[in-house]
Amino acid sequence: MNEFKFTLLGSDGKTYTQNDFKTGKVVIYAYPKDATPGCTIQANQFEELKPEFEKLGVRVFGISADSDESHQKFCNKQGLSFVLLSDPEKQLLEPIGAWREKVNFGKRYMGIARSTYLFKDGELVKQWKAARAKDNAERVLTWWQEN
Repeated sequence: MNEFKFTLLGSDGKTYTQNDFKTGKVVIYAYPKDATPGCTIQANQFEELKPEFEKLGVRVFGISADSDESHQKFCNKQGLSFVLLSDPEKQLLEPIGAWREKVNFGKRYMGIARSTYLFKDGELVKQWKAARAKDNAERVLTWWQEN
């Protein structure tokens, strides 16, 4: 995280920069779009496991290119208590590798690939470049429990 420079608005109304992630354990999971089926499953599972992450001292953040307004609606509708970061300019999504070429039915386009990044004291320690919505939160929790 130390090499990335960004200023992003969180769904809690706070502004976050790279300095907010220099210490401790952090999960940043990138997802394509608020309120879509897979993204909703993934967010709800992170919310469900949030107490377990907190016991380990792990902070969880979601990130997408959606607006802050969209994030706030999504959080309110789903009862999410962790922060979603709004990155419409891809200040962090692109450098971490979540904004990349995708292929769907033979069509190539740029988009957010569902991926997850784990940081400890600002250093990337683990990543899933092709995370699955339905078990991503469990896999991340298990990794932190074992490391």
